[in-house]
Amino acid sequence: LCLRTFLFPPEEAYFKMLSEDELLACRMKETHLRNKDKKGRLSLLLAKSGSHENVSPEKKPPAKTNHIAPDVALRWGDSFEELLSHSGGVEVFTQFLRTQFSEENIEFWLACEDFKTTESATKLQSKAKQIYAIFIDKEAPKEINIDYSTKATIEKNILKPTRSCFDAAQNKIYSLMKKDCYPRFLTSDIYLALTKRAGPPTMTRRRSRSFVFNERPEGTAAWL
Repeated sequence: LCLRTFLFPPEEAYFKMLSEDELLACRMKETHLRNKDKKGRLSLLLAKSGSHENVSPEKKPPAKTNHIAPDVALRWGDSFEELLSHSGGVEVFTQFLRTQFSEENIEFWLACEDFKTTESATKLQSKAKQIYAIFIDKEAPKEINIDYSTKATIEKNILKPTRSCFDAAQNKIYSLMKKDCYPRFLTSDIYLALTKRAGPPTMTRRRSRSFVFNERPEGTAAWL
């Protein structure tokens, strides 16, 4: 009995035998496996759904932009609304956001646009749960950056979802993209390559002679 207890100690005794570092490593591994299993179940849920085209968290290959004419791309500089009204503009803007590690913003916005066109009440509820699981939940694979109050309101709204239950969050993300991401997009290599324009000239600052202390008019004493 003693030998068996030594070879196969109870779980509680086993963890007491581990050092603090080993115990922490075990717990981190268990947490990683639980999160991996949760994401796996989420992917399976999406795979079984017939209406997840715009809410899938999977990476998509970079869009081909050879078909976009420079004059069309130039019009995207008129306004953010003009950019999003063109399918090619959405593709290129999404490609840019991937380079900024913030593609979840445009994907959430597109998912909300698709959500608002849903007619069936059953599909509306199904899509609401998908959008929440992918973009809103605290462990969402593509969690968007919204305030607690907006998130809490969404949690209540999706219990009986309507086409407007994500409007507040969608408007916040739209404003963020328009004010922050869109100006940077217009100066990006991706956009400038499409419009066949060179990037903004590099500003070089000339050194002011007034700060060169070893240069002085003749007849004046050197600074000590």
